Amino acid sequence: MASELDFSGRVALVTGAASGIGAATARWLDAHGVGELILIDLDRPGLDRLGLTCKVTPYGGNVGDPSLWHLLARNVGHLDHAVINAGVAGAGKSIVDLEITDWRKTMSTNLDGAFLALRFAMRNMVKGDAPGGSIVLTSSVAGTRTYAPIDYSVSKAAISHMAAIGGREGGSNNIRVNAIAPGGVDTAIWDSTDYLAQEIERLGSREKALAEMGRASSVLGRFATAEEVAGQIGFLLSDMASTINGTTLVSDGGNAGMAIS
Repeated sequence: MASELDFSGRVALVTGAASGIGAATARWLDAHGVGELILIDLDRPGLDRLGLTCKVTPYGGNVGDPSLWHLLARNVGHLDHAVINAGVAGAGKSIVDLEITDWRKTMSTNLDGAFLALRFAMRNMVKGDAPGGSIVLTSSVAGTRTYAPIDYSVSKAAISHMAAIGGREGGSNNIRVNAIAPGGVDTAIWDSTDYLAQEIERLGSREKALAEMGRASSVLGRFATAEEVAGQIGFLLSDMASTINGTTLVSDGGNAGMAIS
């Protein structure tokens, strides 16, 4: 089992790597011997604060900008793994209140960025003498429910379908593509939402607000940590998951019916 979780000598791409699930996954891969991490985030200085021990090649930029991927195409060779994680929470508005500019802003990161990263990763995984690799995209249980705002929910539903199509197209080149759909996870993405701000005002602290949200969103009664989700992503990337392809792993603690993600 240890060898199946050994990433020694391998090269992995992680988007949205400066915080949350992306940062936790970068640290998980580093702890499991990865040879090089190619990290992307709008917060370029944040990538330098991760404290990683492996070789790191950082890029600051918007994953929805094709010019970023043109730059990487000139500088990056074969990839073994990719974690396509960069995302935004969305505008948090109802259909009737959502402006097209809000919609396009969410889709630019959550869908355009995911597509560009997936295309880049799959192209680079066939470079060299031994094509193949594994990819995990970050979806959300919001993509299977109707309680979250439409821009975020639709983008995450599309991510799961993107993984299914990627798994089908990549299989002949020994490329596995899967998605993970977390429920509530304690990450900084919450801090940009009106919902958390309202709960903090009502309950008095971020800690109390997240605890209450966790009790409401999972039969386990709590949010996941970014580190827990990172371990699940690591499993999907690893040789232990060698026959898992084109699927979405739901990691919501047993959804309680009004889950928040």
